[in-house]
Amino acid sequence: MTTTDPNRTSIPTSPEEITAGYLTGLLRSAGHDVVVESVDTTPVGSGQMAGSYRLTLSYREPTDLPPTMVAKVAIGDRTRREFASGVYRTETLFYDRLAPTLAVPRPACHATAISPDSTECILLLEDMTPAVQGDQITGCSPAQAQSVAVAAAGLHGPRWCDDSMFEVPGLALPTHEDRELMESVLGPMADAYRARFELDAREAATIDWLVREAGDWIERTPTRFALIHGDLRIDNVLFGADDVVTIVDWQTISPGHPLRDIAFLLSTSLTVDDRRRHEQDIVAAYHRALLDHGVSGYTVEQCWHDYIDSLIQAPLIVVFGCAAAMATERGDHMFATMLSRCSTAVEDLNPGALR
Repeated sequence: MTTTDPNRTSIPTSPEEITAGYLTGLLRSAGHDVVVESVDTTPVGSGQMAGSYRLTLSYREPTDLPPTMVAKVAIGDRTRREFASGVYRTETLFYDRLAPTLAVPRPACHATAISPDSTECILLLEDMTPAVQGDQITGCSPAQAQSVAVAAAGLHGPRWCDDSMFEVPGLALPTHEDRELMESVLGPMADAYRARFELDAREAATIDWLVREAGDWIERTPTRFALIHGDLRIDNVLFGADDVVTIVDWQTISPGHPLRDIAFLLSTSLTVDDRRRHEQDIVAAYHRALLDHGVSGYTVEQCWHDYIDSLIQAPLIVVFGCAAAMATERGDHMFATMLSRCSTAVEDLNPGALR
């Protein structure tokens, strides 16, 4: 079980603050009758908005809790944490309120805490070792992409067109005001992207298409909606034995058209040749998985149409993600690779868009 403790006043913002005493209090607040005697902390992952640390724990008495966990912590100075407070709030909400209603593979969450202003946050998550994080630059195999798409059906299917999700604070379909806010920052972000990268003609046309069309697209009420991940790419997937997948980084969830996740996944995580050969089969496998989760009245032909219609999700996340993330050599390489791949997908599948 997880719990959110809004009254906690000393949530760690650095690994040094994740002490045995703090963990004892946090785990007890989540209903675990334990005393943590000692903890060793090792950095893992390369998150842009939060720090992740593997905790090796020793307990005073035997417990069902595991000897290792991963702590995901809001880090950095207060200005940075204020900027990221929305994603901390969103991921905590996911584990506390939404995850139990879904069938998507994700780490178990042992405890959470978040401050009233959401600038301090900690999640104690299942350690998925020896699963290996995907590499967005290298990409993934078609079989791996299909495994992720089928897993995503366990996110989308259980809350398919479920109005009750709007009862959860912060979950709503985009409004006209959301469109205006997005458009107020999209143009400058696109200009910054153009200035930062050397774009070929197709990539430049994709950015132009994004700025021209994203407002109408985001405001359009989807014919179908579900809870979506929002950043479903291989860097946010852990691959275990036999490519069994676990999806992580639930900081960007929102209601939206579910094919936004699938279009973003396939158009940025597969090589161009692999996408061209396998995307229809992968979309069909995803559609079959949706049916297994109880979705009805939705044909594979509609699913394929929605996949093409959702391709704009990819350049949208590339441009926004690049603006929000700290500039690094790997990050720049990743964003450039993703834009190149998704621009080709747009040209292949919606050829009139880039004219």
